[in-house]
Amino acid sequence: MKRPVLQNEAFLADVEKARQKPDRLHIWWLGQSGFLLQWQGRHLLLDPYLSDSLTAKYAGTDKPHVRITERVIAPDQLPFVDIITSSHNHTDHLDRETIRPILDRNPGVVIIVGAANVEFAADRLNVPTDRLTPVTVRSSLEISPFTFHAVPSAHESLESDANEEPRHLGLVVTAGAWNVYHSGDTVAYPGMVEGLKRWRIDVSLLPINGRDSNRRVPGNLSGKEAVQLARAVGAGLVVPCHYDMFEFNTASPNDFIQAAEAAGQRYRVLGNGERMTV
Repeated sequence: MKRPVLQNEAFLADVEKARQKPDRLHIWWLGQSGFLLQWQGRHLLLDPYLSDSLTAKYAGTDKPHVRITERVIAPDQLPFVDIITSSHNHTDHLDRETIRPILDRNPGVVIIVGAANVEFAADRLNVPTDRLTPVTVRSSLEISPFTFHAVPSAHESLESDANEEPRHLGLVVTAGAWNVYHSGDTVAYPGMVEGLKRWRIDVSLLPINGRDSNRRVPGNLSGKEAVQLARAVGAGLVVPCHYDMFEFNTASPNDFIQAAEAAGQRYRVLGNGERMTV
Protein backbone atom coordinates (compact mmCIF):
# COMPACT_ATOMS: atom_id res chain seq x y z
CA MET A 1 0.00 0.00 0.00
CA LYS A 2 1.25 3.48 -0.85
CA ARG A 3 2.12 5.91 1.91
CA PRO A 4 1.08 9.56 1.68
CA VAL A 5 3.73 12.21 1.05
CA LEU A 6 2.84 13.65 4.45
CA GLN A 7 0.93 11.69 7.06
CA ASN A 8 -0.21 12.03 10.66
CA GLU A 9 2.21 14.21 12.69
CA ALA A 10 4.16 15.30 9.60
CA PHE A 11 0.95 16.43 7.91
CA LEU A 12 -0.18 18.36 11.01
CA ALA A 13 3.25 19.98 11.26
CA ASP A 14 2.96 21.16 7.66
CA VAL A 15 -0.48 22.66 8.32
CA GLU A 16 1.01 24.51 11.28
CA LYS A 17 3.97 25.68 9.20
CA ALA A 18 1.65 27.05 6.51
CA ARG A 19 -0.03 29.28 9.11
CA GLN A 20 3.13 31.37 9.08
CA LYS A 21 2.02 32.69 5.67
CA PRO A 22 -1.66 33.57 6.22
CA ASP A 23 -1.73 35.80 3.14
CA ARG A 24 -1.14 32.80 0.88
CA LEU A 25 -3.67 30.18 -0.16
CA HIS A 26 -2.54 26.69 0.86
CA ILE A 27 -4.10 23.53 -0.60
CA TRP A 28 -3.48 19.90 0.46
CA TRP A 29 -4.82 16.82 -1.35
CA LEU A 30 -6.27 14.36 1.17
CA GLY A 31 -7.03 11.59 -1.32
CA GLN A 32 -10.03 10.84 -3.55
CA SER A 33 -11.79 14.24 -3.97
CA GLY A 34 -10.81 15.51 -0.54
CA PHE A 35 -8.85 18.74 -0.16
CA LEU A 36 -7.92 21.01 2.74
CA LEU A 37 -7.75 24.74 2.02
CA GLN A 38 -6.11 27.17 4.44
CA TRP A 39 -6.56 30.92 4.01
CA GLN A 40 -6.07 33.66 6.62
CA GLY A 41 -5.71 31.01 9.31
CA ARG A 42 -9.09 29.41 8.54
CA HIS A 43 -9.53 25.85 7.30
CA LEU A 44 -11.96 24.44 4.75
CA LEU A 45 -12.38 20.72 4.02
CA LEU A 46 -13.79 19.85 0.59
CA ASP A 47 -15.41 16.37 0.34
CA PRO A 48 -13.16 14.67 2.92
CA TYR A 49 -13.01 10.86 3.04
CA LEU A 50 -10.72 9.85 5.90
CA SER A 51 -12.05 6.47 6.99
CA ASP A 52 -12.35 2.88 5.81
CA SER A 53 -16.15 2.84 5.84
CA LEU A 54 -16.44 1.87 2.17
CA THR A 55 -13.84 -0.88 2.52
CA ALA A 56 -15.90 -2.39 5.33
CA LYS A 57 -19.22 -1.87 3.54
CA TYR A 58 -18.20 -3.57 0.30
CA ALA A 59 -15.98 -6.36 1.66
CA GLY A 60 -16.92 -9.64 0.04
CA THR A 61 -18.95 -8.04 -2.77
CA ASP A 62 -18.29 -7.77 -6.52
CA LYS A 63 -16.83 -4.28 -6.06
CA PRO A 64 -14.55 -4.45 -3.02
CA HIS A 65 -13.15 -1.05 -2.08
CA VAL A 66 -9.58 -2.18 -1.46
CA ARG A 67 -7.40 0.79 -0.51
CA ILE A 68 -4.34 1.67 -2.60
CA THR A 69 -3.08 4.50 -0.38
CA GLU A 70 -3.10 4.84 3.41
CA ARG A 71 -5.17 7.70 4.79
CA VAL A 72 -3.41 10.98 5.43
CA ILE A 73 -4.81 11.59 8.90
CA ALA A 74 -7.51 10.26 11.19
CA PRO A 75 -10.47 12.66 11.28
CA ASP A 76 -10.43 12.92 15.08
CA GLN A 77 -6.91 14.38 14.81
CA LEU A 78 -8.17 17.56 13.10
CA PRO A 79 -9.03 20.10 15.82
CA PHE A 80 -8.86 23.19 13.59
CA VAL A 81 -11.56 22.65 10.95
CA ASP A 82 -13.92 25.59 10.35
CA ILE A 83 -15.96 24.43 7.34
CA ILE A 84 -16.75 21.10 5.64
CA THR A 85 -18.45 20.73 2.27
CA SER A 86 -20.15 17.77 0.61
CA SER A 87 -20.75 17.93 -3.13
CA HIS A 88 -23.22 15.01 -3.20
CA ASN A 89 -24.47 12.02 -1.26
CA HIS A 90 -22.03 9.25 -2.24
CA THR A 91 -20.12 8.04 0.79
CA ASP A 92 -16.67 9.06 -0.46
CA HIS A 93 -18.05 12.63 -0.52
CA LEU A 94 -20.41 12.46 2.48
CA ASP A 95 -18.88 10.06 4.98
CA ARG A 96 -20.37 9.80 8.46
CA GLU A 97 -17.21 8.11 9.81
CA THR A 98 -15.18 11.12 8.66
CA ILE A 99 -17.51 14.00 9.42
CA ARG A 100 -18.84 12.96 12.84
CA PRO A 101 -15.37 12.73 14.47
CA ILE A 102 -14.49 16.12 12.99
CA LEU A 103 -17.75 17.54 14.34
CA ASP A 104 -16.98 16.11 17.77
CA ARG A 105 -13.55 17.84 17.78
CA ASN A 106 -14.92 21.05 16.24
CA PRO A 107 -18.46 21.63 17.59
CA GLY A 108 -18.80 24.94 15.76
CA VAL A 109 -17.84 23.59 12.34
CA VAL A 110 -20.08 24.70 9.46
CA ILE A 111 -21.24 21.80 7.26
CA ILE A 112 -22.26 22.88 3.75
CA VAL A 113 -24.38 20.62 1.56
CA GLY A 114 -26.45 21.18 -1.54
CA ALA A 115 -29.97 22.41 -0.84
CA ALA A 116 -31.35 19.28 -2.53
CA ASN A 117 -29.42 16.98 -0.18
CA VAL A 118 -30.10 18.46 3.27
CA GLU A 119 -32.53 15.81 4.51
CA PHE A 120 -30.42 12.91 3.25
CA ALA A 121 -27.25 14.38 4.75
CA ALA A 122 -28.91 15.10 8.09
CA ASP A 123 -30.12 11.51 8.29
CA ARG A 124 -26.71 10.07 7.42
CA LEU A 125 -24.87 12.31 9.88
CA ASN A 126 -27.59 11.97 12.55
CA VAL A 127 -27.93 15.72 13.02
CA PRO A 128 -30.97 18.04 12.76
CA THR A 129 -31.50 19.55 9.31
CA ASP A 130 -30.92 23.03 10.74
CA ARG A 131 -27.40 21.94 11.78
CA LEU A 132 -26.50 21.92 8.08
CA THR A 133 -25.95 24.96 5.88
CA PRO A 134 -27.55 24.64 2.44
CA VAL A 135 -25.97 26.17 -0.64
CA THR A 136 -28.00 26.83 -3.79
CA VAL A 137 -27.22 27.65 -7.41
CA ARG A 138 -29.36 30.77 -7.07
CA SER A 139 -27.16 32.73 -4.67
CA SER A 140 -23.69 32.79 -3.18
CA LEU A 141 -22.93 31.81 0.39
CA GLU A 142 -20.38 33.76 2.42
CA ILE A 143 -18.72 32.22 5.44
CA SER A 144 -15.72 34.40 6.17
CA PRO A 145 -13.11 34.35 4.77
CA PHE A 146 -14.56 32.15 1.99
CA THR A 147 -17.41 32.68 -0.46
CA PHE A 148 -19.11 29.69 -2.10
CA HIS A 149 -20.75 29.70 -5.51
CA ALA A 150 -22.60 26.48 -6.37
CA VAL A 151 -22.74 25.14 -9.92
CA PRO A 152 -24.34 21.93 -11.23
CA SER A 153 -22.30 18.78 -11.80
CA ALA A 154 -23.34 15.77 -13.89
CA HIS A 155 -22.62 12.35 -12.38
CA GLU A 156 -23.25 10.99 -15.12
CA SER A 157 -26.31 13.12 -15.83
CA LEU A 158 -27.73 16.32 -14.40
CA GLU A 159 -30.18 15.54 -11.60
CA SER A 160 -32.30 18.05 -9.68
CA ASP A 161 -34.98 18.08 -7.01
CA ALA A 162 -38.48 19.57 -7.35
CA ASN A 163 -37.01 23.05 -6.76
CA GLU A 164 -34.51 22.55 -9.59
CA GLU A 165 -31.61 22.36 -7.15
CA PRO A 166 -28.85 19.99 -8.34
CA ARG A 167 -28.27 16.67 -6.59
CA HIS A 168 -24.59 16.89 -7.56
CA LEU A 169 -22.69 20.13 -7.06
CA GLY A 170 -19.46 21.78 -7.96
CA LEU A 171 -18.25 24.75 -5.94
CA VAL A 172 -16.30 27.80 -6.95
CA VAL A 173 -14.66 28.90 -3.71
CA THR A 174 -13.42 32.48 -3.51
CA ALA A 175 -10.59 33.08 -1.06
CA GLY A 176 -9.27 36.61 -1.31
CA ALA A 177 -8.04 37.16 -4.87
CA TRP A 178 -8.29 33.44 -5.80
CA ASN A 179 -11.11 31.33 -7.21
CA VAL A 180 -10.81 27.56 -6.73
CA TYR A 181 -13.19 25.28 -8.65
CA HIS A 182 -13.90 21.93 -7.00
CA SER A 183 -16.12 19.99 -9.38
CA GLY A 184 -17.06 17.07 -7.17
CA ASP A 185 -17.90 14.08 -9.36
CA THR A 186 -18.78 15.15 -12.89
CA VAL A 187 -18.60 14.64 -16.59
CA ALA A 188 -18.82 17.50 -19.08
CA TYR A 189 -22.30 18.67 -20.09
CA PRO A 190 -23.75 21.35 -22.40
CA GLY A 191 -23.46 24.82 -20.87
CA MET A 192 -20.87 23.80 -18.29
CA VAL A 193 -18.02 25.85 -19.73
CA GLU A 194 -20.17 28.93 -20.23
CA GLY A 195 -21.41 28.71 -16.64
CA LEU A 196 -17.90 28.45 -15.20
CA LYS A 197 -16.60 31.33 -17.27
CA ARG A 198 -18.53 33.65 -14.96
CA TRP A 199 -15.44 33.42 -12.76
CA ARG A 200 -11.72 33.63 -13.39
CA ILE A 201 -10.75 30.13 -12.29
CA ASP A 202 -7.26 30.15 -10.78
CA VAL A 203 -7.20 26.49 -9.68
CA SER A 204 -9.40 23.63 -10.93
CA LEU A 205 -9.62 20.46 -8.82
CA LEU A 206 -10.95 17.83 -11.23
CA PRO A 207 -11.48 14.04 -11.20
CA ILE A 208 -9.58 11.93 -13.74
CA ASN A 209 -10.77 8.37 -13.08
CA GLY A 210 -13.07 8.35 -16.13
CA ARG A 211 -15.87 5.86 -16.69
CA ASP A 212 -16.07 2.22 -15.67
CA SER A 213 -16.74 0.21 -18.84
CA ASN A 214 -18.95 -2.14 -16.80
CA ARG A 215 -20.91 0.83 -15.36
CA ARG A 216 -20.47 -0.49 -11.83
CA VAL A 217 -20.06 3.11 -10.64
CA PRO A 218 -21.12 6.45 -12.17
CA GLY A 219 -18.53 8.06 -14.41
CA ASN A 220 -16.24 11.05 -14.16
CA LEU A 221 -13.97 13.04 -16.40
CA SER A 222 -10.96 11.21 -17.79
CA GLY A 223 -7.53 12.78 -17.52
CA LYS A 224 -7.76 14.13 -21.07
CA GLU A 225 -11.29 15.46 -20.47
CA ALA A 226 -10.19 17.18 -17.26
CA VAL A 227 -7.48 19.02 -19.21
CA GLN A 228 -9.96 19.95 -21.93
CA LEU A 229 -12.36 21.40 -19.36
CA ALA A 230 -9.62 23.32 -17.56
CA ARG A 231 -8.38 24.70 -20.86
CA ALA A 232 -11.88 25.65 -22.01
CA VAL A 233 -12.66 27.66 -18.85
CA GLY A 234 -9.22 29.31 -18.84
CA ALA A 235 -8.08 27.76 -15.57
CA GLY A 236 -4.71 29.02 -14.40
CA LEU A 237 -3.83 25.63 -12.96
CA VAL A 238 -5.48 22.20 -12.92
CA VAL A 239 -4.96 19.55 -10.23
CA PRO A 240 -6.15 15.95 -10.75
CA CYS A 241 -7.99 13.94 -8.10
CA HIS A 242 -10.30 10.93 -7.59
CA TYR A 243 -7.62 8.29 -8.17
CA ASP A 244 -5.13 6.29 -6.08
CA MET A 245 -7.76 5.48 -3.44
CA PHE A 246 -9.43 2.20 -4.47
CA GLU A 247 -8.09 -0.59 -6.67
CA PHE A 248 -11.31 -1.00 -8.66
CA ASN A 249 -11.83 2.72 -9.40
CA THR A 250 -8.63 4.54 -10.21
CA ALA A 251 -6.48 5.77 -13.10
CA SER A 252 -2.90 6.67 -13.85
CA PRO A 253 -2.23 10.43 -14.00
CA ASN A 254 0.05 9.85 -17.02
CA ASP A 255 -2.69 10.51 -19.60
CA PHE A 256 -3.60 13.68 -17.72
CA ILE A 257 0.03 14.85 -17.69
CA GLN A 258 0.52 14.12 -21.39
CA ALA A 259 -2.70 15.92 -22.32
CA ALA A 260 -1.82 18.96 -20.20
CA GLU A 261 1.65 19.26 -21.67
CA ALA A 262 0.33 18.85 -25.21
CA ALA A 263 -2.30 21.54 -24.61
CA GLY A 264 0.04 23.95 -22.84
CA GLN A 265 -2.18 23.80 -19.75
CA ARG A 266 -0.42 24.49 -16.45
CA TYR A 267 -0.94 21.65 -13.98
CA ARG A 268 0.22 20.24 -10.67
CA VAL A 269 0.05 16.59 -9.63
CA LEU A 270 -0.07 16.24 -5.85
CA GLY A 271 0.60 13.20 -3.74
CA ASN A 272 -1.75 12.36 -0.88
CA GLY A 273 -1.01 14.73 1.98
CA GLU A 274 1.08 17.05 -0.20
CA ARG A 275 0.66 20.83 -0.13
CA MET A 276 0.71 23.42 -2.87
CA THR A 277 0.80 27.12 -2.08
CA VAL A 278 -0.82 29.50 -4.53
